[in-house]
Amino acid sequence: MRRVTLFVNGTSKNGKVVAVYGTLSDLLSVASNKLGIKAASLYNGKGGLIDDIALIRDDDVLYVSEGEPFIDPQNEAKVASSQHGAHTDWLTLNIGGRPFTTTRSTLVSKEPESMLAHMFREKDVWGNKQDEHGAYLIDRSPEYFEPILNYLRHGQLIINEGINIRGVLEEARFFGIEQLAEQLEAAIKNTQPPEDHSPISRKEFVRFLLATPTKSELRCQGLNFSGADLSRLDLRYINFKMANLSRCNLTHANLCCSNLERADLSGANLDGANLQGVKMLCSNAEGASLRGCNFEDPSGLKANLEGANLKGVDMEGSQMTGINLRVATLKNAKLKNCNLRGATLAGTDLENCDLSGCDLQEANLRGSNVKGAIFEEMLTPLHMSQSVR
Repeated sequence: MRRVTLFVNGTSKNGKVVAVYGTLSDLLSVASNKLGIKAASLYNGKGGLIDDIALIRDDDVLYVSEGEPFIDPQNEAKVASSQHGAHTDWLTLNIGGRPFTTTRSTLVSKEPESMLAHMFREKDVWGNKQDEHGAYLIDRSPEYFEPILNYLRHGQLIINEGINIRGVLEEARFFGIEQLAEQLEAAIKNTQPPEDHSPISRKEFVRFLLATPTKSELRCQGLNFSGADLSRLDLRYINFKMANLSRCNLTHANLCCSNLERADLSGANLDGANLQGVKMLCSNAEGASLRGCNFEDPSGLKANLEGANLKGVDMEGSQMTGINLRVATLKNAKLKNCNLRGATLAGTDLENCDLSGCDLQEANLRGSNVKGAIFEEMLTPLHMSQSVR
C-alpha cells in the first residue's frame, strides 16, 4: 500500500497523510474530505500535473488544487517572510546625533497613525536620509525622544528625573502620538498647584506655626484665612499684609507687632486681643469687634492704624494710649470708655462715633470730623485746641 502527503495548493502546512487506492478520482475524493476543499487536480512538488494514479509513488508530497494553476509553496514562504521582516527587522535612528536602535514593529504597531509609523511602515517610502552608518537622520531632541521610544516599546510613560515633561509633550505632538500626548497633558496638569482658594484652617496654620522658629517671621502675606478660628494663638511678628482675615475668630490672640497692613478684617472678632505695636495701615476692619483690646505698649511702641477703615467697629474698653488713627474712618464706631490719651486722631472721621467715657487727654483731633459724635461722661474735658471742626 502506498501513502502520500497532501497539502492545499500553495501551502506547506497542515498536510494530511492518506493511503492511495483505487483510481485518481478516489484519491481526489479523499483529499476533498481531508483538506476540506473541492479537490480537482493534483500536482507534484515541481508543479507537474498528476493525471494518472500510476504516476504516484510511495511517500510522495502532492499539492491539491481546486482547479487553479500550481502555486509554489516556497514563494508563499518568501512572501510571508518578507511581510514578517517588514515589522521585525532592526533599524537605527539618529536623533539629534544620538543613535537609537529599535525594531520596525516598535515604531509602527503601538501608534499606527503616528508620523513614525508612516515613516517606517514601508521601506524607503519617505526617502528618509541616512548617515554614513545607515542610521535614519531625524533632527529632534534625543533626551525628549527617549521617553517616547520607551512608550512605543512597552506602553508605559516613564520620564527620568531632570527631563522637562513639556519637552516630551512637544515631541509627542510633533510625531503625532496622540495617546501619549494626552497622558503628558494630564501629567502636567496634575503637577501644577490646584487653583484652590479655600481658606486655611486652624489645623493647617498651627502646623505652620510649629514648624517655624520663634525668632523667625512667618510670612502669611496675601493668604486666605477667611472664617478661620485663630483664637488664643501666639501670632506675634507675623506678616499678614493684604491677607484675608474676614470673619476670623481672633479673640485673645497675641498679635503684638504683627503686620496687618491692607489686610481684610471685616466682620472679624478680636475681642481681648493683644495688639501692641500692631501695624494696620489702610486695613479694612469694617464691622469688626475689638472690645477690650490692648494697643498700649509700655516700651513706647505705638500701634499704627493710619488710614484704616473702622466703620462701625466696637472698640469699647480698649487701651489705645498713643495710638495713631490719623485719617482713619471711625464713622458710627463705638469707642466708649476707651483710653485714647495722646492718640493721633488728626483728620479722622469720627462722625456719629460714641466717645462717651473716653480719656482724650492730649489727644490730637485737629481737622477731625466730630459731627454727631458723643462726648458724654468724658474723664477729661476736651479742649477747643484739640478739635477745630
